[in-house]
Amino acid sequence: MAKDDVTILVADDDVELLAILVQHLRSRKCEIVEARDGNEALDLARKHKPAVMILDVMMPGLSGWEVAKRVRDDKELEHTGIIVLTAIGESLNALTSPLYGADAQMDKPFEFATLDEKIDELLAKKR
Repeated sequence: MAKDDVTILVADDDVELLAILVQHLRSRKCEIVEARDGNEALDLARKHKPAVMILDVMMPGLSGWEVAKRVRDDKELEHTGIIVLTAIGESLNALTSPLYGADAQMDKPFEFATLDEKIDELLAKKR
């Protein structure tokens, strides 16, 4: 899977953080799809079938966890890797995210290098 063939969907209701994430991810030379709430994220996931989704937990509409659960229940998206981002607390995120089907979780603030490592790990698993 060449990087050009990879789609990453990023969902966050914080427009500044979303813009920073998208700008960083564009350096990966892959298609980036943006969503500003959980409902939009799920709709765009079904349309674009991303290799990886990066989901904020606390968003309007569906939470990132609810989106993750619905993605896991969708046969067409079963191979999508999911990274959940949140500022709600490390232990709560680490305990809760796997229950909803997330492959990885990160707490805000985070390092881009760590995010890149998690994306690369998920893409390697999906190959």
